[in-house]
Amino acid sequence: QVVLVESGGGLVQAGGSLRLSCAASGRTFSAYGMGWFRQAPGKERDFVAVISRGGGTTDYADSVKGRFTISRDNAKNTVFLQMNNLEPEDTAVYYCGASSVLMATRGYSYRYWGQGTQVTVSS
Repeated sequence: QVVLVESGGGLVQAGGSLRLSCAASGRTFSAYGMGWFRQAPGKERDFVAVISRGGGTTDYADSVKGRFTISRDNAKNTVFLQMNNLEPEDTAVYYCGASSVLMATRGYSYRYWGQGTQVTVSS
């Protein structure tokens, strides 16, 4: 059982940066790959980034490559999403998830989810 809590969202102007954090409970954090997804109003939850259990492999959605960086600190049971050069199209609720599927990019592969944190980018 894993409980995930996101933080770090907020309001930022286009071109700005934010760093999201996802704190996990439990002793099994390092056994899961971790991902970030986002959902805009009226739209489906979309893949953003994923990181392997040890942090050695990452993958990103094409829309955020070169701008976002996912990382994790297993000693602190935390995963991060550094977001740079934000655009209005990045506005969404951002969720972190834990998956036992290797490098999962589909939402149905994630067993646990946080409650989300709002990111709003103004033009």
